[in-house]
Amino acid sequence: MPFHSGFAAILGRPNAGKSTLLNALVGEKLAIISPKPQTTRNRILGIIHVPQQKGHDAGQIVLIDTPGVHRPESSLGRKMMAEVHEAMEGCNLILYIVDVKKKWDDSDDFILKLLKKSGTPAFLLLNKIDLLADKRGLLPIIAQFQHRYDFKEIIPISAVKKTGLDELLQCVLKALPHGPRYFPADQITDQPLRFMVAEAIREQALWSTREEVPHAIAVVVEQFEEGERLTRIAAAIYCDRDSQRAIILGKGGQMLKKIGTAARLDIEKMVGTRVYLELFVKVQPGWRESRRFVEELDWRRQLEQIAGKGPA
Repeated sequence: MPFHSGFAAILGRPNAGKSTLLNALVGEKLAIISPKPQTTRNRILGIIHVPQQKGHDAGQIVLIDTPGVHRPESSLGRKMMAEVHEAMEGCNLILYIVDVKKKWDDSDDFILKLLKKSGTPAFLLLNKIDLLADKRGLLPIIAQFQHRYDFKEIIPISAVKKTGLDELLQCVLKALPHGPRYFPADQITDQPLRFMVAEAIREQALWSTREEVPHAIAVVVEQFEEGERLTRIAAAIYCDRDSQRAIILGKGGQMLKKIGTAARLDIEKMVGTRVYLELFVKVQPGWRESRRFVEELDWRRQLEQIAGKGPA
């Protein structure tokens, strides 16, 4: 029987629902979620294994979640947009996800230019339709986008409510070419556990802090020792200024304890053992403008460094 396989990049403005869609389609929490813009900083692969069903072909869909498309103003922003461009380069299909409650702005024009430049077939996903009291409100939105770009499919969805996702999967599978199985049947992501641990910590810090602090936070796992019954992890939460460090620590260290407790519970689900988690807060002034520091946050670079050191 025919087997479809390929790569589909998820693009959109910040907070359009890209990571929520990735998690919903894969059926596992692979990408962290928060109401803060630019929560996703790296491209994340989610692998969907579609079994043979009556009337439908089997296949493997490799989704690529990307940072929210924006005009970069820092080294971190430029790195995030580089992740977007790299995701688009090798993909067979682009899923442009739009928040139907947001009005058109320059970001939409910017993304459509990226689509036109890429020449890759694209679907338009109209997300958060569960928030529309009258679904007829979709008609002018559809017309607005159709006037500007020739989308292969336009599909209304709700990533949170999982509405329209079965139809979406079937449409994506049909749009992918016949090809090989790129990943083993039991693999659902390419992310190493260390990166997912760092992201779990950052997610809890994002939910717990306000104003400029979430954007100023980066997490680096400095120690990761797996045991049969206990996993020991030490991680540093980096921020820009001493005032931010004070907020993350909280009075008497209570905020950091809250972040650590919530993150530890999430990490224990990932690793399948009890976790001893030790967190530190470090100040790295202007880290978002430091190309070297931003590059070192990339988990691919971290893996290279770990491999270079050899056995401890």
